[in-house]
Amino acid sequence: MPRVVDPVARRQSIAEAVFRVVLREGVEQASLRNVAEEAGLAIGSVRHYFDSHDDLIVFAMDALAEGIGTRLLAHLAELSSSGDRRAVTERMLCEVLPLDDRRRDEAVLWLAFATAARTRPMLAPQAEQLYDGLRSLVRRILEGARSSGRLAAFADVPLETQRLSALLDGITVDAVLHPDRMPPELMLTLLRGHLDGLMA
Repeated sequence: MPRVVDPVARRQSIAEAVFRVVLREGVEQASLRNVAEEAGLAIGSVRHYFDSHDDLIVFAMDALAEGIGTRLLAHLAELSSSGDRRAVTERMLCEVLPLDDRRRDEAVLWLAFATAARTRPMLAPQAEQLYDGLRSLVRRILEGARSSGRLAAFADVPLETQRLSALLDGITVDAVLHPDRMPPELMLTLLRGHLDGLMA
């Protein structure tokens, strides 16, 4: 009997192969052929699911966003039930900072995909989704802090959303490009200092 292939698992394994190639060699090297080789598959098996390099990268970007989003949603549930909103907020925002190998790999992938999207319009919607998703999350956190009386009185939520998002983006880019100058301890100090001035 022919072996039954789980298409969801197969697509996920292909996305993980994309991640490995992009981390090592960049987006341009994540061709169907190279990804198939990385995944241990015939190129026809990859073409069965993806018609082009761009289709493959779009799927990988969606998979990256979904993986990060799943972790963030778990913290959002905790945020609504925990009495220590400040501590939960910090843990949640730490999910998007490259504080360990897994999150550093995610940050490298995010930066590689966002850079590729600048010149490849097909990737732009996914890049915008990653960009807007962070700002939507930060705004939701700040609005929740205001409604619970934990946000500083001076804070303008739209402006503070942009400031905190820009801080997270800047820390991430610095940590990816200059890891020796932006170690985890400094990332945490910068985030905590900002939150201390913003939330009770």
